[in-house]
Amino acid sequence: MSKPTPGPQQIPVVVLAGFLGSGKTTLLNHLLHRSGGTRIGAIVNDFGSIEIDAMAVAGALGDSTVSLGNGCLCCAVDASELDVYLERLARPSTGIDVIVIEASGLAEPQELVRMLLASEHPGIVYGGLVEVVDAAEFGDTRAKHPEIDRHLALADLAVVNKLDRATDGERVLGIVRQLADRAAVVPATYGCIDPAFLFDCRPSEERIGQLSFDDLHQHGEHHTDHADHSGHLHSAYDSLSFVSDIPVDPRRLMGFLDGRSEGLYRIKGYVDFGPYDAANRYAVHAVGRFLRFYPEPWPDAEARLTQLVLIGSGIDTAALTKELEACKSDAPHADEQGMWGVLRYVQDPEEAAFEEP
Repeated sequence: MSKPTPGPQQIPVVVLAGFLGSGKTTLLNHLLHRSGGTRIGAIVNDFGSIEIDAMAVAGALGDSTVSLGNGCLCCAVDASELDVYLERLARPSTGIDVIVIEASGLAEPQELVRMLLASEHPGIVYGGLVEVVDAAEFGDTRAKHPEIDRHLALADLAVVNKLDRATDGERVLGIVRQLADRAAVVPATYGCIDPAFLFDCRPSEERIGQLSFDDLHQHGEHHTDHADHSGHLHSAYDSLSFVSDIPVDPRRLMGFLDGRSEGLYRIKGYVDFGPYDAANRYAVHAVGRFLRFYPEPWPDAEARLTQLVLIGSGIDTAALTKELEACKSDAPHADEQGMWGVLRYVQDPEEAAFEEP
């Protein structure tokens, strides 16, 4: 009996999902730097008009990135529109081996997987759903957003991240294993996992527990009405984008950050402290109570701006904007003690080698 003729090579498309600040961008950057020669293309979906996450991975990906800002991918496009973005990465000339869709922290992964399974692009194939969990914030996140249980139930791979910050890591791992009973559960810190977990996660009819198109229809009732997203996580969240060409006073900013309300869950972006550190901009990363700054040299020929995205539930965006405006300072000279508050949240250089903002 002759062997069947193989069809055209198809590129697996992996959906990387997880709640705000769970570590998706950190994990993607880890994969990009440790891909072992595998060429990765990415579609990065930020929630907010400033594409901070896309900026964080652009240096590693170059022209292999498609970034979608100011909206949730699961609502902003349909399957045919997603095919347009996939086409840019799946062309043979790009030489890409795997595509990763990094969803916004408020996306509905079920919808993204449905769009991929409905795709008519012959060059791609669904490569699995990876759900990233913040072990340190898991209890609070799950209490506020029980949808997380459903997301884990759909996952092909669950990455329990930030275990080094969790006081009850083993308990979190046990709960995730129960909720994601069809998925492999991988513990991680700083998003460091073996890339083989993702690149080998290819769908097939023989794979036990592989998500099917019919399975997705059984997990919800309103998938055909793309105008109704009231049940999505992002429907309960607001986003604020702040841009300033005037430097920020570090003491005022720390006062703002130390006093941030519970509803302000996620802050990310870059800060210009002007004369306090003229050589560097500071990437800021806040998730819940966690706060970290990452100084890095200003890119050549790039405008010196403070660019922040704030995401929260029930936040007063006008009041927050006013508070951030009050952090501006065009003073020409720096107080030598002014940065002390910021520097408390700059990590040890040896630790920084393993973590991306």
